[in-house]
Amino acid sequence: MELNKGADYGWDMSMITVPSVLFVCLGNICRSPLAEAAFRKVAQDAGLDVRVDSAGTGDWHVGKGPDQRAIATAARHGIDIAYYRARQLAVEDFARFTHIFALDHANLEDIRAREPRDASASVALLLDVVPGREGQSVADPYFGDDAGFEVTWRDVMQAAEALAARMIV
Repeated sequence: MELNKGADYGWDMSMITVPSVLFVCLGNICRSPLAEAAFRKVAQDAGLDVRVDSAGTGDWHVGKGPDQRAIATAARHGIDIAYYRARQLAVEDFARFTHIFALDHANLEDIRAREPRDASASVALLLDVVPGREGQSVADPYFGDDAGFEVTWRDVMQAAEALAARMIV
């Protein structure tokens, strides 16, 4: 599994033989890094060969680390995300990744508005992979307290497990 977060992989989709998943929220400091971390863990535990990254539709946090509450939440679950760095969704991502998952409806609309005609990535709402959660957004914990980050963690972990189960089949 690719673990070099934030690196420029220079992926050529014609050369990619494994799934590659990008999780996208607004600033890439709360929800999408937690989704990335959850899916990395689940995929690694399942022995899946997959590339994983996250991004934001906005640019104001580019180069910054995750929110301290996101770092603490991931750490409580045994995962270090302190080294992650925010980046903005790029047009190249639509060719570098096989799957792009938005964490809410507003970001899904923004992603689709940026999607080039020749995009090869499948774009969807993250919780659409969870039976019974279709059409739901992962709540944004940014303006709340630590408890909101745990709710986000439960949501993204549930989605990570469902997504991994689909890839195993």
